[in-house]
Amino acid sequence: MRELTKAEEQIMQVLWQKEEAFVKEIIAEFPVPKPAYSTVSTIVRILETKGFVGHKAYGPTHQYHPLISKDKYSHFTMKKMLNNYFDGSLKKMVSFFSNKEKIDLAEMEEILKIMEKQNK
Repeated sequence: MRELTKAEEQIMQVLWQKEEAFVKEIIAEFPVPKPAYSTVSTIVRILETKGFVGHKAYGPTHQYHPLISKDKYSHFTMKKMLNNYFDGSLKKMVSFFSNKEKIDLAEMEEILKIMEKQNK
């Protein structure tokens, strides 16, 4: 799997949320100023080439849908971040975020409960 550009990821966020959409529907989800139709269409076709998006043809119009789930891509990007910035150590990553984001005790206990539940 390859990393997405910022523009590709923005379009994927829309497709993950909507599950399927025409280019006009994707554009409608963007704030003003809206991107040009041709720009979004080009990026969607790039995503299709990369294997992230598929389509159903309705004559000359295409309805696009994600082929890669948001969960699968999230796992890929988090694993990459873990390896690139924290030497593959989950402990280092959690420590970094607990220091930078000021995680309170209640939130830390909730995280521990989630981890305990997953280990059972």
